[in-house]
Amino acid sequence: MSEHSYVETAEEARRNPEYVRALQELLFQAADDDYILAYRGAEWLGLAPHIEEDVAFSSMSQDMMGHAAMLYEMLEELGAGKADDLAHMRSPDAFRNAIIIERPNGTGDYADQPHYDWAYAIARYSLYGVFKQIRLEALAYSTYVPLAQAAGKMQREHHYHVRYWHMWFKRLASSTDDARARLNAALEQVWSDIGELFLLGRASASIVGFGLIAGEDDISQRWMNATRNMFASNGIDWPGDWGVPVQKGREGQHTDDLAQAVSTLSEVYRLDPAASW
Repeated sequence: MSEHSYVETAEEARRNPEYVRALQELLFQAADDDYILAYRGAEWLGLAPHIEEDVAFSSMSQDMMGHAAMLYEMLEELGAGKADDLAHMRSPDAFRNAIIIERPNGTGDYADQPHYDWAYAIARYSLYGVFKQIRLEALAYSTYVPLAQAAGKMQREHHYHVRYWHMWFKRLASSTDDARARLNAALEQVWSDIGELFLLGRASASIVGFGLIAGEDDISQRWMNATRNMFASNGIDWPGDWGVPVQKGREGQHTDDLAQAVSTLSEVYRLDPAASW
């Protein structure tokens, strides 16, 4: 637990510029993760294996977009800019999502010969889901009280997301040899990106020092404990250590896939940013 006092309001936080800078960095990471992954989830509309999955992914993507909106609004209160502008008007290098979040669902484009990989979607969402759950649990003890309260609200919705993704993880792991092979291949692909989820970027020391969230090692260890149990219960071998990330989304180093996603997401808003959205 941090030695710093709890901060009850944005006005109180703004009295300490260093605290605000660290808090904003953390909020951008969490908001951008959900915002971009919600977009990737929405791309499954009409392409998922069954209509039930179409509905489920649309609903979960809407929840995730709502979580991102809560965090962007918090950033607005802290003086980072208008919430809608933060979502739609920033350049890709201003985003702080992890690289695993922006990866496409597969080859092709949503409107042009999409060949998406359902096993990759389940692998990515299952592993991110565990991470988000642990991050929300840690944020519930944040010294920034509005963030701790928001984390509690998000946990109630995210609980059902995790259950859904884990149900599909189990289904792929325990059905046909082909489904299991596809899941293992997807896990191998996801694993190369997984390590960056736990990073807090250049402001890591300040973020942890102000008691905004637990440290990187603590979060990653909790994630490994939970994920090892999930793998073992489904007869999936632990892939081993992950490599050092080549690109660091937490520091604004992204792939061209993020630029495409941001362009699509902001296309309508940029036509008239002054309109009421």
